[in-house]
Amino acid sequence: MRFGLFIPQGWRLDLVGVAPADQWAVMSSVANRAESGGWDSIWVYDHFHTVPMPTDEATHEAWTLVSALAATTSRVEIGQMCTAMSYRNPMYLAKVAATADLISGGRVQMGIGAGWYEHEWRAYGYGFPSAGERLARLDEGVQIMKQAWETGRATFAGKHYSVDDAICAPQPTAGKLPIWIAGGGEKKTLRIAAQYADYTNFDGTLDGFTHKSTVLQQHCTDLGRDYDSIVRSANYNVILGETEAEVERKLADLESRLSTIVGPDAASGSMGAFRGMPAVGTPEQVAENLRGLADAGMSYGIFYFPNLAHDLADLELFEQHVAPALR
Repeated sequence: MRFGLFIPQGWRLDLVGVAPADQWAVMSSVANRAESGGWDSIWVYDHFHTVPMPTDEATHEAWTLVSALAATTSRVEIGQMCTAMSYRNPMYLAKVAATADLISGGRVQMGIGAGWYEHEWRAYGYGFPSAGERLARLDEGVQIMKQAWETGRATFAGKHYSVDDAICAPQPTAGKLPIWIAGGGEKKTLRIAAQYADYTNFDGTLDGFTHKSTVLQQHCTDLGRDYDSIVRSANYNVILGETEAEVERKLADLESRLSTIVGPDAASGSMGAFRGMPAVGTPEQVAENLRGLADAGMSYGIFYFPNLAHDLADLELFEQHVAPALR
């Protein structure tokens, strides 16, 4: 299994308490810690407003961070989980990504999806098209980006995007970028993944991952794509403790911290992303859960530690006891 690490960037209220002037230093420090800690990749989210509700707390822009991290790291791959296709014109995005890749020496990963956070869509003036239209934009945009990266130019006339001999110079270092298509929509998203993706990213529970994998495999069969050529990944929220009692205390502390920012109802609702999930528990429990997922074909996990800007304890437990059991 390979391992990616989400950098705290504010979207999930993980930089609260860090002065704005110090936030980049914290993010950069975590990225450098990932390099020294043997992580394969570092990741940011592509969002503008915080969750579980919009607040005035900082959410740092994803592609600005990708370029900054590209310039200040030397080994880890750098991705976004995931870029919303409609937030940027796809030809412009292809250019941004190619430039960042050149800065990084060929380490940028293109995480791409249809987008979902309605509040920020409307707030930023993008409207909020139907799911079908957002997915159609994803399909067209990926085609434009692939053409731009692989040939240096793109010409495309679609329903949602059109480009006419648009030049992409520089091209990515390897003449292409690895494409991660995120989302588990069974009729469209996974079919788009079967067509274009090098990596997928969907439901990380054992039952959900197994089911989505079966759907992806059928799309690959229908399209004549080699199913085994696609790396299947998932994201995991991490809370670790030496004992189950310590895990429960850390969950309660996280809920209490969030409650002071967004109120008890929103904080309680957000804990569903942690309680009972595969990467919450003792190191032994988490390693066992992830081993079962690896047996089901999940070969790349991307991990989020909610306290990482303030405390490295869970990260150190993961590096010492979980990752070695799965590499």
